[in-house]
Amino acid sequence: MSRATPLKNVRNIGIMAHIDAGKTTTSERILFYSGKVHKIGEVHDGKAQMDFMVQEQERGITIMSAATSFQWRGHQVSLIDTPGHVDFTVEVERSLRVLDGAVALYCAVGGVEPQSETVWRQSEKYGVPKIAFVNKMDRTGAEFFRVLKEMKDYLGANPVPLVIPIGAEDNFKGVVDLVKMKSITFDESSQGLKVIEGEIPADLVESAQEWRHNLIEKAAEQDDALLEKYLGGEELTVQEAMGAIRKATIARSMVPVLCGSSFKNKGVQLLLDAAVDYLPSPLDIPPVTDAEEKETNIRKPDDSEPFCGLAFKIVSDKHAGRLTYVRIYSGSIKQGEAVYNSTRDKTQRIGRLLRMHANKQEALEEAFTGEIVAIVGFGDTKTGDTVCTEDHPIHLMAMTFPAPVVSISIQPENKAASDKLGEALRRLADEDPTFTVGLDEETKETIISGMGELHLEIIVDRLKREFGVVANVGRPEVAYRETCTNTVEQEGKYIKQSGGRGQYGHCKIRIEPNTAGAGFEFINEIVGGRIPQNYIPSVEKGIVKAMQAGPFAGYPVVDVKVALYDGSYHEVDSSDIAFQEAGRIAFKEAFQRAGPQLLEPVMDVEVVTPEDFMGPVTGSIAQRRGRIEGMEQKGAQKVVDGFVPLSEMFGYANDLRTLTQGRAGFSMEFERYEAVPSGLAEEIRKKRIEQNKVR
Repeated sequence: MSRATPLKNVRNIGIMAHIDAGKTTTSERILFYSGKVHKIGEVHDGKAQMDFMVQEQERGITIMSAATSFQWRGHQVSLIDTPGHVDFTVEVERSLRVLDGAVALYCAVGGVEPQSETVWRQSEKYGVPKIAFVNKMDRTGAEFFRVLKEMKDYLGANPVPLVIPIGAEDNFKGVVDLVKMKSITFDESSQGLKVIEGEIPADLVESAQEWRHNLIEKAAEQDDALLEKYLGGEELTVQEAMGAIRKATIARSMVPVLCGSSFKNKGVQLLLDAAVDYLPSPLDIPPVTDAEEKETNIRKPDDSEPFCGLAFKIVSDKHAGRLTYVRIYSGSIKQGEAVYNSTRDKTQRIGRLLRMHANKQEALEEAFTGEIVAIVGFGDTKTGDTVCTEDHPIHLMAMTFPAPVVSISIQPENKAASDKLGEALRRLADEDPTFTVGLDEETKETIISGMGELHLEIIVDRLKREFGVVANVGRPEVAYRETCTNTVEQEGKYIKQSGGRGQYGHCKIRIEPNTAGAGFEFINEIVGGRIPQNYIPSVEKGIVKAMQAGPFAGYPVVDVKVALYDGSYHEVDSSDIAFQEAGRIAFKEAFQRAGPQLLEPVMDVEVVTPEDFMGPVTGSIAQRRGRIEGMEQKGAQKVVDGFVPLSEMFGYANDLRTLTQGRAGFSMEFERYEAVPSGLAEEIRKKRIEQNKVR
């Protein structure tokens, strides 16, 4: 079997944006215009194809990234619609890791919002070329050129319009195509299916010429011959202009920008055209390389190369079972074949091979380079694992995810459901690397942790609906951390004599603060064989164990350096366990003397409010130990930006609604860990010791 679409005509793209910018509405229009569906699904009535989870339909938000594929102008396009809420940022992160291009969506009123910046940074981390779409041009307060300025100021992007709008707000009619120099309008009676080309309105001719000059100049900078031709006064052909724009987009030296109103069916076809014309195919992306052997172990995007792919998402499907989403970077795979997981050194067989359309499936016999598929049968594969052929192993760069910041205790409603709860939590943790499950050793409670209140709320709701487990939950707890502020030396001895062979471990360590965010660092300074080499990792193991529940208040210890500089051993009685215990004892005693400090997660909070409520809004931030970093005008609204400890943000949505008669909204994302004020730290510590009897 051979591939149906040439590789140069394959596109793997994602839609990324702040919450409520219109990602899912745009995805639904894309499916309609491409003929994938014959009826437009709307987010507000819970009928959107891409929002297939019950929770998504009820709340009108995207929670889980949904993949689909369709044909447009002879191109096979795989599309991933990603969430905009910061609690589900893992979905954006792992999608961007495997996509070749992205559509950055902005609201023409809201512009560049906090999560817009987060997803932009994520896409830059993976070097993803982008085009932009300014949506909601029909809304009151829509300003296309202000959004361009914000893209430049806030994102450091080089936005270059491919179109300029004809009218705005209620008068938004269509766009001027700056490549073809034509007006484009959309027949509303045909749900925008009929696209009408015409002459540029007289009042926009001068502006269109200026912006076209800007477009051609920026694009031609990538091609000296074209630039010379253009600056010499010769007009570029449409094909030359499009070739230059494509080259500049793939090089990430510019971001082509379009605009429209997805809800009003205006501009989406032009966005699709731009996606296939300017975003890269797998052939335009550099070959993937081995994380360790970058120069020698390479896979080119070619069906004849040995197979390699990246598992980027796990989903529990009630019909198909466990689905592993894989992006194929080279070679091809067939149903029933054995595939090697180089991350876990395991061979697994492909049970079924599927192409996904949201939660619907299309069975495949074979899949090729550049495709995104779901595989049934990879029970041992986790998110971020590399899959390949065993005789040509490769290990692709792993994916990194943020640590959870909020925890709650959870227990089944009755003892009979205990095993069921454990299995359900295991499957959910399998799906989501930012969701973790642990056991509090002191209270024996199950603790689940995630990226925010909404994240954990959805998890608990899924437990009930998908797994039939009703659980009682504790109130949200903040994921505090501990660190030290001073340098201290400490001896640790573990000596046990109880008949027969004894236990002897002895070490001397120096503990000191590490740079914020640098984590734990272990330094071996042993000379002259004071401790045998085989026991040094044991000391480190004991220290790491002690750090899991810190000596100060029982929270994990971060950002410390520990140097092992001396010690002694016994020829007969020394053992791995003895040195682990010595390391643990030394660390616990040293940490208590090294100025222990409690750290708390601090959130970057943005509140958008009518000016009348500025006083109550700024007051509400101050009352929550927050500090205001800036205020600015955005259309008719005021935007207040500040940093507030996460512990103070629980219940803020309700309070803000009350303060502003429901007219203000806020968003927040994790910024960094900061020290808790000493009086409050002592209060938290006492409460923690009382609750968990931590010593």
